[in-house]
Amino acid sequence: MKIFFWLFLLTLFINCIPISRNKVIVIQPFGNFSNVEAKLVFKEIQKINPKVILKKNIPFPLKTYYKPRNRYRADSIISFLSSKIGKDSVMIGLCEKDISTTKGKIKDWGIMGLGYRPGNACVVSSYRLSKKNKTEQFYKVALHELGHTEGLPHCKNKTCLMRDAEGGNPLNEEKEFCISCKKYLKGKKWKIL
Repeated sequence: MKIFFWLFLLTLFINCIPISRNKVIVIQPFGNFSNVEAKLVFKEIQKINPKVILKKNIPFPLKTYYKPRNRYRADSIISFLSSKIGKDSVMIGLCEKDISTTKGKIKDWGIMGLGYRPGNACVVSSYRLSKKNKTEQFYKVALHELGHTEGLPHCKNKTCLMRDAEGGNPLNEEKEFCISCKKYLKGKKWKIL
């Protein structure tokens, strides 16, 4: 009888230990975003997290379009994506259209990507990237926004992927996550060197 008591206590104890898991990253392309580019992002993200799902392209939700500037509101896209995702997942929207958000007193500020920290959704756009290194730059923006969803703020290190673009495109200067940001993301079970 004692053995059953100890097994019962052991079971209770084990069930109280939090299990650390990778989040499922769901990739949602919008509009005419290239299937080839989406698959490249999928393969690259798999390197840091094996739990990745690539969904089929869907149209932009109508409420995300901002007609006066002919672009899409990133905050509205994130709101849409957030409503489609579960607790242990994060969704990243991919698009080739111009996206924007409100920044301070500027109602419609054009951006490369947006992710809330922490959050369960983010969006990235290839619209503002240079044609020369577009694929590499796009992946860097995707990692940057996924970093925000994990809770990472902008970083002052000029070569870190979490650097704030500050209205420009410094992506060719950014090489990888800095030591501090890497440590944080490794704590979130990202597989980065």
